[in-house]
Amino acid sequence: MIERFEPVTNIFDFIQHYWFHRRVQRAIALIVFLGYVVSLIVIEANREGLLPEPFGTLLPTNHFQAIQGALTLILLMGTVSLIMSISLSLSKALGHQFEIMALILLRGAFRELSALPEPVALADAMPLLRIGTAGTGALIIFVCLGFYNRLRTHQNFIDLPEERMRYVMAKKSIALTLLIIVVGIAIRDVIILFSTGRDVAFFETVYTMLIFADIAFVLISQRYMPTFPAVFRNSAFVISTLLMRLSLSAPFPWNTVACIFAAVYILGLTAAMRYFGPSIRTPH
Repeated sequence: MIERFEPVTNIFDFIQHYWFHRRVQRAIALIVFLGYVVSLIVIEANREGLLPEPFGTLLPTNHFQAIQGALTLILLMGTVSLIMSISLSLSKALGHQFEIMALILLRGAFRELSALPEPVALADAMPLLRIGTAGTGALIIFVCLGFYNRLRTHQNFIDLPEERMRYVMAKKSIALTLLIIVVGIAIRDVIILFSTGRDVAFFETVYTMLIFADIAFVLISQRYMPTFPAVFRNSAFVISTLLMRLSLSAPFPWNTVACIFAAVYILGLTAAMRYFGPSIRTPH
């Protein structure tokens, strides 16, 4: 059984190794910066009417859109890193998800900037309120994530090495499938964006897909970790991720409130598992 999944896991290990390589991460950072500079130049050219149709209609004329575009690229890279980290552990993957959620809140703040005119002129205080709320929510999640990383401890619920290997292989297989699907969604949304100019809900679509992946991970983990503490912890992890995913479609200010509640919830869960988890055992 293990031999059948070995080619799949080898492909995933190859991609994961090069994705987290320092040179690759530096190249990605350079691409994001160059993309930001090029976006500013293209937007300025479009403002001056130098771009031919249909590019002039499809491309923005607000320089703040360049900021949103750069942050979108960072979010995309973070989403790929999240999928790559799935094979490590559920707790580490959850930490990456909170990092992405904080960036999504900041992206929402920059989206408010993109709606402002140039030069900046505020007709009402609502943009300031939305930007301040999103920034404060991201800061609270950042603080909760810091405490979470300090409280998080490795809890091995799988004793047999062979069973642990099978569990990791199953996670890598799902992660590779998720990566292929995300690439497909990205290609589709880019085509829609440049052909119609319509804003695509890429991250909302990906996070909806990850909801089903989270449920799959819980079901798989129950096969290898049937004890009550493990099932409780893994199921509670999914509750927090569900709150984060659903917050993407929630109206202001409940989207930020849901993210903060999810961060506080997982922080309380981590503290409880650290202090009470080892003392809770399901009798054999």
